[in-house]
Amino acid sequence: MDQISQSKLTSKKPVECSSNKVSLETELSETLYNTMKDFVLSNPTWDQYKLINSALATFLVQNGCTDNSVSEIYLNQLFTPSKSF
Repeated sequence: MDQISQSKLTSKKPVECSSNKVSLETELSETLYNTMKDFVLSNPTWDQYKLINSALATFLVQNGCTDNSVSEIYLNQLFTPSKSF
C-alpha cells in the first residue's frame, strides 16, 4: 500500500461512542485489509474505526447478543446512508 493511502486510512480519529474504550490489535488477511482500505477511502463518512465497530456489532447481534449498547451500534449503522461499494 502506498504511503498516501496508508496515511489516509490511519490518520482519522475514532468516533466517540462511549467513554469506555478498549484498544484492539489483530492480524488481518491482506485481502480483508485491502478491501477495508478501499472501502474507507471510497466512503468519506466511514473510517476504519466505524467499520470495525459496525462489523463486530453486526456479528454479535446476528449471533444472539442482547446487550443494548451493541444493539444500538448495530441499528445506527443500519440506518446510516452509505455509498454502495
